[in-house]
Amino acid sequence: METTQIAGHRVLLWPEDGQPLASGHDASDIIGDAFSTQAQIVALPAARLSPDFLRLSTGLAGDVLQKFVNYGLRVAIVGDVSAAAAASAPLRDFIGESNRGRHVWFVPDLAALEAKIAEIA
Repeated sequence: METTQIAGHRVLLWPEDGQPLASGHDASDIIGDAFSTQAQIVALPAARLSPDFLRLSTGLAGDVLQKFVNYGLRVAIVGDVSAAAAASAPLRDFIGESNRGRHVWFVPDLAALEAKIAEIA
C-alpha cells in the first residue's frame, strides 16, 4: 500500500498484486487503509477487480463503489476496462456517467487520474 500526492490530493494507490476486490468486505478493508493514511482518493487497479465487478448484474460494483462514496472517499478504477465496456452497453453507460461525476472515475492510467483530479479542484 502506497500513498502519493496527485494534484494536491492524498491518494491511496492500492497495489497491483494481490487478491481481487471481490466483496463489500474487501472494500471496507480498503476504506480502513484509506482512513489510516488520510487519503482522500483511492486508486484501484482494474487488474485487481473481480470479474464480477464489471458485470453490473452482480451488484458488486454498486455495493463497493457506494461504500466509498458513503465514507466520503473518491475512487478511481485505474487501467484498461475497454474490453468489458465494449461487450456491455450498460457498463459503457455506467462508466460514462461515473466519469461525469465527482466521486467515481474510470481512467486508463495515473496521468489521466491526475487530469481528472485537477478538473475537480
